[in-house]
Amino acid sequence: MTVHFIGAGPGAADLITLRGRDLLAACPVCLFAGSIVPAALLSHCPPGARLVDTASLDLDAIEAEYLRAEALGQDVARLHSGDLSVWSAMAEQVRRLKARGIPYTVTPGVPSFAAAAAALGQELTLPRVAQSLVLTRIDGRASAMPPGETLENFARSGATLAIHLAIHALERVVERVLPFYGADCPVAVVVRASWPDERILRGTLADIVARLAEAPAERTALILLGPGLGEATTDSALYSTDYVRRFRGGDPA
Repeated sequence: MTVHFIGAGPGAADLITLRGRDLLAACPVCLFAGSIVPAALLSHCPPGARLVDTASLDLDAIEAEYLRAEALGQDVARLHSGDLSVWSAMAEQVRRLKARGIPYTVTPGVPSFAAAAAALGQELTLPRVAQSLVLTRIDGRASAMPPGETLENFARSGATLAIHLAIHALERVVERVLPFYGADCPVAVVVRASWPDERILRGTLADIVARLAEAPAERTALILLGPGLGEATTDSALYSTDYVRRFRGGDPA
């Protein structure tokens, strides 16, 4: 018996990986967070599969489901939204599985920031403008931020910020980063990226709060900000005729 942690992707049912889809089809038990995982993904589960919505369950109850499946010798597909590498709460489940000697695997999923960038139709890094992307959040009830991981510290770098789980505090976010990026800094709020009701709000640090007030969003929204969200004005050297690399000749001079 194995527990398979699967990144369900950002929302669209067809953005799950082929590996994730095949694991769903092979597991007689599926645990999923019904509040944020699209129901359409469950159509990949085999007929008669035990489907458990974990939205209302605590960690003890989730562990009990793993133990129930283990006793029956049944593999478990554990669906988490987005990708499992950030803010998935997989770690505490894995600790309990290890303590029980239950094997597990991890299958990555499409992260929400990638889906948001696709919705915007642009890269989040621009030549000579921003070459780094910071994935971060603000303090919340589930987890406090370490002392050094502040919006101010990240903003000092000038990198593109992808701020998760913070749409309810947009005004506070703007106040904290405004001294570093300036009022004209571009901002995009992508609400429910890749879902059928996806929507995008674009603006600047000067007006994004007012724009959101006109079309409120309370959850499942990502804040992207920084000079890297502007229009590209400089080409990278990658496709330049004088850029010499292994697979393409050229004049190094």
